[in-house]
Amino acid sequence: MQITHPEKIKEYYQALVERASSYNGIFFVGVKTTSIFCIATCRARKPKFENVVFYSEFKDALDQGFRPCKVCKPTENALQAPAQVMQAIELVKQNLKDKITDYRLKEQGIAPEFVRRWFNKNYGMTFQSFQRMYRINQAMIELKEGKSTTETAFDSGYESLSGFGYTYKKLIGKKPEDATKTEPILISRLTTPIGPMFVCATEKGVCLLEFVDRRMLETEFKDLQKRLNAQIIAGENKHILQAKSQIEEYFLGQRQIFDLKLHTLGTEFQNEVWQCLIELPYGETASYRAQAETIGRPKAVRAVATANGYNRIAIVIPCHRIIGKDGSLVGYGGGLERKRWLLAHEAKFSLS
Repeated sequence: MQITHPEKIKEYYQALVERASSYNGIFFVGVKTTSIFCIATCRARKPKFENVVFYSEFKDALDQGFRPCKVCKPTENALQAPAQVMQAIELVKQNLKDKITDYRLKEQGIAPEFVRRWFNKNYGMTFQSFQRMYRINQAMIELKEGKSTTETAFDSGYESLSGFGYTYKKLIGKKPEDATKTEPILISRLTTPIGPMFVCATEKGVCLLEFVDRRMLETEFKDLQKRLNAQIIAGENKHILQAKSQIEEYFLGQRQIFDLKLHTLGTEFQNEVWQCLIELPYGETASYRAQAETIGRPKAVRAVATANGYNRIAIVIPCHRIIGKDGSLVGYGGGLERKRWLLAHEAKFSLS
């Protein structure tokens, strides 16, 4: 949303002049004379007051045709986890069987209130819920390896079997005794030059990779859980770690082909359409009609377009490479400006 309140505009401009770090992520400033947008702490020369426009979300700036600043990298630096949050997350990962209390955070110089606010805004959950999910995920791994429920419960820091059982069932959806039959959907967050993304994976592979502000994301989460009869919980596995590494290489221009294990959930036709997308070379584009002809269904143009819209694994299954038959950009779940950016990115590195 564009900021239009005069007093708020003055406040934000002053924060821009002062490079106030507390305003990072609060506003994004578009510079009319250069068509770029920045965050509050940008080191570039400050524009004149009459040449700026403020937005509450970076996507709004992208939609208005502004490009991310190469100096302050607003889509990365405004939305990546701050140092204190990263430190808190590492504490959780390194102490999977311990509860990280506010007292312990303070001992490490971390402000609990700051961490809680960040998690509520960026994950839609509390920090305590986040670490509880990680602990239960580790417990489930140990149960699958044959460890007893009692031993796992007390090793995980629970003072009673009932408390462990209640939390486990609430998060996983099944009893601890059913661990060998349980396969939750793990979710983690990553930052890219065009905004943060969520990546989900099961033991079979990556099943979702979407920008966190995708309009239908909540519906996709619900659909995934229903189709797999599983809960989404915070955590990582080898597929998520591999996806994060390969996505980073893609944005650095170092990777053009992904070799991730994918767990796609679709009809036979949808999977045929998605496989066609995967086979569309890096740096090239095609129309829905060309895509339909490639899979031998020239009259199924509309059905192919619908199947593309149901793709849950952005970038890796590159629906951004599909354009209108007249060369125009057509719908993209992550937003047309992101699509434009991705195509320009691939065009640049496909020549090298």
